[in-house]
Amino acid sequence: MTDHPRLIAFDLDDTLAPSKSPMPARMGAALTALLESVPVCIISGGHFGQFRDQVLAHLPAGPEQLTRLHLMPTCGTRYLRHDGTEWGQVYAHDLTDAERVGALAAVEGEARRLGLWEERTWGEILEDRGSQITFSALGQQAPLAAKKAWDPTGEKKARLRDAVAALLPDLEVRSGGSTSVDITRAGVDKAYGMERLAEQTGIALPDMLFVGDRLDPAGNDYPVVRLGLRTRAVKDWQETAELVEGIVAGLAVTRA
Repeated sequence: MTDHPRLIAFDLDDTLAPSKSPMPARMGAALTALLESVPVCIISGGHFGQFRDQVLAHLPAGPEQLTRLHLMPTCGTRYLRHDGTEWGQVYAHDLTDAERVGALAAVEGEARRLGLWEERTWGEILEDRGSQITFSALGQQAPLAAKKAWDPTGEKKARLRDAVAALLPDLEVRSGGSTSVDITRAGVDKAYGMERLAEQTGIALPDMLFVGDRLDPAGNDYPVVRLGLRTRAVKDWQETAELVEGIVAGLAVTRA
């Protein structure tokens, strides 16, 4: 591995921005400065619309910088690059119609059976993202405080994940964000996405750094730890901003 990573990958929610919220201006400025020198990947269980609304709308980067930004929605089952003019999809590995219907039915049925289907919600509980089915217990637009209070130990998500996985042995079922469970093709997680990124960019995995808030064994960033990537755990976007600002300063010193 080189002294400085040749590519830095970031989780989105609670790493670059508060969950389902716009990326703060400080983080946008830091990420833009990093893109001057280092390719950046954002990989998350969210769909491209979430990337657009949370990150791209708050990123003061120019076309040249954007060509160094790699977007991997739904854990890398989709991959988008910017050609200097617009975003284009490089690939998408969608679930079949039958897989999506079965996954939606299984997760709703088990959530109701386990008493985890909430009456008070904010936005969609079930979302078909093409390559991923996502269950969000309180809805996609739930306030951060409500989400943090719903399942502070992760026990609810774990019970739902295990119950749904038993019904869908040919698909991957895993805990997602603070209140979500994601369903994709078998073997698809953030490690899968990072391996595809290495193939697409020609940058070896040991030369990458992954930054995320859930690198613990129960977290949705943990697959990259198992993969053996160099990682950095952060607790929130402020810590990520401090990290990125430090990396940018170090690169400036190296160039000087």
